[in-house]
Amino acid sequence: MDYSKIPSPAFVLDEKLLRKNLELINRVQKEAGIEIILAFKGFAMWSAFPLVREYVSGATASSLYEARLCFEEMKTRAHVYSPVYFEKEFDELLSYSNHIVFNSFNQFYKYYSETQKTDHPVSCGIRVNPEFSDVETDLYNPSAPGSRLGVGIDEFPDELPEGIDGIHFHVLCESDSFSLEQVLQKLENKFGKYLHQVKWVNMGGGHLMTRKGYDHQHLIELLTAFRKKYNVKVILEPGSAFAWETGVLVSTVQDIVEHKGVKTAILDVSFTAHMPDTLEMPYRPKIVGATDPNENSKHLYRLGGPSCLAGDFMEAYNFGHELQIGEQVVFLDMIHYTMVKTTMFNGVNHPTIAIWTEKDELKIVRQFNYNDFKNRLS
Repeated sequence: MDYSKIPSPAFVLDEKLLRKNLELINRVQKEAGIEIILAFKGFAMWSAFPLVREYVSGATASSLYEARLCFEEMKTRAHVYSPVYFEKEFDELLSYSNHIVFNSFNQFYKYYSETQKTDHPVSCGIRVNPEFSDVETDLYNPSAPGSRLGVGIDEFPDELPEGIDGIHFHVLCESDSFSLEQVLQKLENKFGKYLHQVKWVNMGGGHLMTRKGYDHQHLIELLTAFRKKYNVKVILEPGSAFAWETGVLVSTVQDIVEHKGVKTAILDVSFTAHMPDTLEMPYRPKIVGATDPNENSKHLYRLGGPSCLAGDFMEAYNFGHELQIGEQVVFLDMIHYTMVKTTMFNGVNHPTIAIWTEKDELKIVRQFNYNDFKNRLS
């Protein structure tokens, strides 16, 4: 990718890297005999869906708009899960759905009859809470005590209601196959008798199989054994794994300010508006040509966004040279869980969205303007 050809600021997806991830994901689903679908909450860049559709045939949605996007751009009906469904939307949602997972039995009893009136098959499932997760950040932990996501075994009925075809759980986040193995042990211990009664088990997302060092063979063996033991269809719906390390966010230094010995390079991208997970999770993004500080660092710069939020910054990086106004700063791995969570807070414009094609050409997908900001308001 030739960064000099990219306008600033811009999210840029690398098609070659996306295809590499898709090939690996496809190998796992074929060898394990399962179905892997794309989770829009992690990656919803629909301009890349024609490439995605070469390898996977489905997607998961958590809202009416995501389900419609699946129908229009993935060219298929969605696997849908939402913590709650709305009466005014449900009929339209069903028209875009082939699986509906309910977060509670209250919701199942309220809407099940509607799912049987469609002109296409809709399979119903219930989300369960195995009450185990290795996710350390509570904000991202669906199994934290008192979680609103899924039904725990203490709240589960003795008999699985008629009409429930599947069981769904989602308790992982950028996890490995050994974490999944632990989850499955808890699931079987708590919900084992119900697993023999369903047609499919959706193991949610958080399976970061495209990360370097991931044990794919262990995952394949684990999924194959589970599928055969319970004679069920197994579904995985990762988000991050599809777009992991497939692109960048290109920015430019606009100014450099100093206060009490702290130098801050102010960029044309915002952490709170364009990279919110860096503040929420939090995590520290990698930057081309920069490292974490050490005792020998001489050129340290905190990085600040253009918004008025005091906390719109990232602590210092070592750039190894004096930064100059107009110099590029390129953030790595900025495609998954970035564009799907961006805002135009404070009127800060959204970065351009682009694709670096397999022919090594830059394709501008979308640019934003004042009307995009204004039309979100009233």
